[in-house]
Amino acid sequence: MEQPRIATLVFLVKKSNGKIDEICLAMKKRGFGKGRWNGVGGKVERGETVEEGAIREAKEEIGVEVRDLKKVAELSFRFPYNPAFNQIVHAYLTESWAGEPSESEEMAPKWFAAGDMPFGHGQMWPDDIFWFPEVLKGNIVKGSFSFGENDAVLEKEVSVVKNF
Repeated sequence: MEQPRIATLVFLVKKSNGKIDEICLAMKKRGFGKGRWNGVGGKVERGETVEEGAIREAKEEIGVEVRDLKKVAELSFRFPYNPAFNQIVHAYLTESWAGEPSESEEMAPKWFAAGDMPFGHGQMWPDDIFWFPEVLKGNIVKGSFSFGENDAVLEKEVSVVKNF
């Protein structure tokens, strides 16, 4: 059986009074997840740590140098109809970066108010509604999702955890 690939997601956030006010999402312009708002990230390459992969992907996709990454979720995604898509995603928030998020060939960034995330109508991955609100509350999450055809969530398990 093929091992799931290791991948990253990074979300730039702006806070006030300790609460997340704004989140930078990026519209995927090509490849896996095309047409959806998501964090920036992708596959971890051979020889790099998960955090190094997250930092590299943020630079490649929206032109920012992220620092002080805070891991907020570890998510397992299974695609029984296409196991090549199986992955374990390490999701991070950061309030610290250099540069302005800018569009690349792959991603087009946009800031969203925390209370106005585009969860519905296929604008984000359908699993996001189950775990991301917990992250917005300041929780750490472990999740497992199984997707059917057309990315329907067939099974889900989401837990708030103290640490990884």
